[in-house]
Amino acid sequence: MKSISEMMTTGVRSLSPSDSLQAAAQAMEALAIGSVPVCDGQRLVGMVTDRDIAIRAVAQGLPAQSTTVSQVMSGDVKWCYEDQTVEEATYLMQQSQIRRLPVVDRDKRLVGMLALGDLSVKADSAQAARALQGISTPSEPDRSNLSAAAGQAGGGADAQTEA
Repeated sequence: MKSISEMMTTGVRSLSPSDSLQAAAQAMEALAIGSVPVCDGQRLVGMVTDRDIAIRAVAQGLPAQSTTVSQVMSGDVKWCYEDQTVEEATYLMQQSQIRRLPVVDRDKRLVGMLALGDLSVKADSAQAARALQGISTPSEPDRSNLSAAAGQAGGGADAQTEA
């Protein structure tokens, strides 16, 4: 069995909780990625995604230059240890339906990222297919906490068709 350290991507870009959302978005654009680990020093404390920025900040009218990553990041992050097996990480990714998993050492310092793409090119094809199938299982969206900007489905409260 291969360990995660054999499959993960190293040299991962991270952000500080005090970085601005603008800096986060710029990092995502420069690296063509949609999520960035958030670290306090070297310790993983969260993840911020392009979706976090859009849903938790832009939709709420928060300014990108003065809103910090810590205000919108997900703090309850799923992660794995670098010495765990790929099967364990794949199971966690499937259960959580996530495509990217931060990898930490036993002191919870960020050492890499394991992405579905890593599995697709470095794992055997059957293992990669099982991971994709489990991760891609449709789930019911939770729409109980819609933003004030959401209005009626189809474009907001002002998007009425005229007769």
